[in-house]
Amino acid sequence: MIITNQSKNLKTIASQVSEYVKTKPYLSTALSQGIINLTSLARQIQPEIEKALRKPARSGAIVMALKRISDNEEFLSTYRIVNVLRNLGDITVRSSLTDYCFKLSESLLLAQSKFLTEIKDKKDVFYTSSRGVGESNIVVSSNISGLLEEFFGREICIDKLDNLSAITVKLPTDNVKIPGIYYFIFQRLSWEGVNINQVISTSNEFTILMDEDSINVAFEVIKNLKSL
Repeated sequence: MIITNQSKNLKTIASQVSEYVKTKPYLSTALSQGIINLTSLARQIQPEIEKALRKPARSGAIVMALKRISDNEEFLSTYRIVNVLRNLGDITVRSSLTDYCFKLSESLLLAQSKFLTEIKDKKDVFYTSSRGVGESNIVVSSNISGLLEEFFGREICIDKLDNLSAITVKLPTDNVKIPGIYYFIFQRLSWEGVNINQVISTSNEFTILMDEDSINVAFEVIKNLKSL
């Protein structure tokens, strides 16, 4: 088989275009959905591709590379993600939540333990916590926020956010095997202007916190994922 200089150049252009697309949020998905004019995009990114190649690159070759991406890699990836999202489980909405961010201390876990003991018999209250390297977030139903502040009175509260709502989504077990699922979901929330305050996840479910004003839009976005 004879490999011409032109085919070598096309392969190089294809790899550079692929790398470019991977570094641009939303672009690969938009390509797979066919909502971008490939010729216009090729002209726009041509200077950067030529800079990476250190030589001229024809816009037609860039168009061909973009078409391969939209027809193959991203399409297949999106197809796998969509198959998982069509099998989303229950979607649970909660409102009137408060998010606390505390600086980690030697006494923080003890305060948390005492607080949990106090609320263990309370029904219909929400509680979750996450621990980082230097801080810990605790989200509770607003009707027990006063109680929490009593037990954590000696801790350093870095931030407090009121009037939050949460959506909890159960994912199929296949979600851990398919890359890009969270990106796919959060991308669509971002497109609709939903600002996420916090994300809490386990193996097969995740909870997102947001301002109460955004909860209806976010719910519609996530519900509609089932019918993609």
